[in-house]
This record gives sequence, structure tokens and C-alpha cells, in this order.
Amino acid sequence: MSKYQNAKKIVREYFEDLEKAKISEIEEVLKKYMADEYNFKSVYPFREQKGITKATNIFWEPLKKAFHHLQRRQDIFIAGENEIDGKIWVMSMGHFMGLFDNDWLGIRHTRKMTSLRYAEFSCVEEGKITQTGIFVDIIGVMQQAGVNPMPPSTGQYFIYPGPRDHNGLLFEDAPEKDGVKTLKLVNKMVNDLDELNKSGAMGCPPEVLALTWNEDMIWYGPAGIGASYTIPRYQEQHQLPFRNNLTDKTFNGHVCRFAEGDFACFFGWPNLTNKPIGGFLGMPGGEIKADMQVVDVYCRKGDKLSENWVLIDIPYWLKQQGLDIFERTEKIYNYKNI
Repeated sequence: MSKYQNAKKIVREYFEDLEKAKISEIEEVLKKYMADEYNFKSVYPFREQKGITKATNIFWEPLKKAFHHLQRRQDIFIAGENEIDGKIWVMSMGHFMGLFDNDWLGIRHTRKMTSLRYAEFSCVEEGKITQTGIFVDIIGVMQQAGVNPMPPSTGQYFIYPGPRDHNGLLFEDAPEKDGVKTLKLVNKMVNDLDELNKSGAMGCPPEVLALTWNEDMIWYGPAGIGASYTIPRYQEQHQLPFRNNLTDKTFNGHVCRFAEGDFACFFGWPNLTNKPIGGFLGMPGGEIKADMQVVDVYCRKGDKLSENWVLIDIPYWLKQQGLDIFERTEKIYNYKNI
């Protein structure tokens, strides 16, 4: 059996059983696949939970109660050896799709098809999933429900596609040399940007990006920022607003970072710490340093990166600065009184 086949098999069977499970059966499914000392990490308001029962009660049961006939629609599925700790991780990225039939997190249900972007990282050890990092784009659901909590975005948010070549589902292991090449390229890009942060530079010369990115790159950012196409438009619509309107930027490292084939991924807890000085996301500045939890999933084409799917826990970043977009939305629309 190839290096990652056992881990991939466990995660795929877990996904299948979880999708089929009734709400009352979710905890039993998790007990089948998760280790006793299970750690669950997710976006605000779920955050970090210890144990299967808490992960079930706080995240999965409310999600499946809100979105009926919930499907996991994968665009990328890869596994690899985490270069941080040497453990085997599996990453799945795509959308959950369901009928939004009950309120969720103060968002009023629509009874319509709704897509929830996700990226889920699973650490597999001795036949069990010991850690999960699952990031979901809740602001994207809010926008689909007509209650956008953010100012107009610099990019364009929509239901994002998977890789252009439709080659992201690596159910069979890819040649190891391909993943080595991809991860080396991603690490160079990360190091280039970290050097800019350390230098105190606010902008970024386009030639720095061109070292690792194709000219016709696509950056699929979170709702609230949106997607951008080509290096010049990416710089205009995300990178420069991010770099010029945030200061005291610190890179904190990653929990998990690996690659397989033409794809790589990472997440941190937190990845970054920064302070807004006004303008980013159309929001005012302040004196509060806030942490950012970020997921990046990359696709390499040839010798450079071509596509990048990004999730940022924007609600948590704003919460640290005193704005809870879920509480605010619920109060404005008086959900509890309707």
C-alpha cells in the first residue's frame, strides 16, 4: 500500500459515514474514527474544543440541523507528511451544500440551496483521527442569505471552482518528487513575504510575486475580500490593501504544512498577528493587535503557483477588536422576535 493510502481511506470513510448520519448518530460516527484525546479547531464562534462530544455538540449537530441533506462536495483531496511535526495529515477542500432550513449562528434561514466553503485538515495516527482543523466561510453564507455584514469588497466573491485542470482529488498517491517541488515553491513564497514583513515594508514589488506566481494567477479569498485574477489585479484588490492598511505584521508559523503532487496547504493557530491602521476591509483602524487564523491551499502549474484558495477567520479577527458580526446581525434583524 502506498504511503498515504491508509490515512486517506480512514478520512474518506469518515466523510461518507458522517454525511449519511442522522443528527442523533453524529457522535457515534466521530467515536468510530476519532481518538479518545481528540482536538478540534475551527473558526469563531466554534474555536478550539477538547473531545468528541464538544466537537459534536458545538459544531456538527448545529450545522446539520441548519442545513438539511448536507453534502460534502470536494475539489481537492491530498495527504502528506507535515513538515512541522512529521505526522500524516489529510486535507479536503470544497463546499458543503445543503438546504438552509433552520437558522444558524443568528443567520435567518432561506429554505434555499446554500454553499459553505470549507477546508478540513485531519491528522491520522495509529488508525485514528487525533486532530481536526476545519475552517468554514460563514460570511459567505451570510451574503447568500442577504445579510452581508461587511462593507463592499475589493475583490469578487462567488461560489469558487476547484482547480482549472480538475486534477485535485488525489485518491491515489502522487509521486513524492512532485510534492517536494510544490512545497519548496510554497516555502520560498512564504519566506519572501516574511522577509518583507521583517523589513517593515508596507507594499510589495510585483517582481517579488513574479518569482513564485504565474502572471495569470487566481487568488480565491474569503467573503469580505473576494477573488482576484492576475498579479496586477491581485495586488490592487487584496495584497496592497492588506499590506498598506495593516501594521506590526508578525508571522507566527503553522500548525500543519504539506504538499502532494501539484498541491500544497497549510494552516496556523494563529498564522499572523497584525494591527489595522484603517482601510482594510473598509473598516477603521485601531490600536489592537489581533490574531489571524488562515488556510492557504495552492495549485502549482509548471514551475510557479497558479491558483490559491484562502480562508481567513475574519469574524474572529474582528471579534478581538470589539465587533461581533454574528451578535450584531442577529440584533439588527431581530431574529428572536420574528
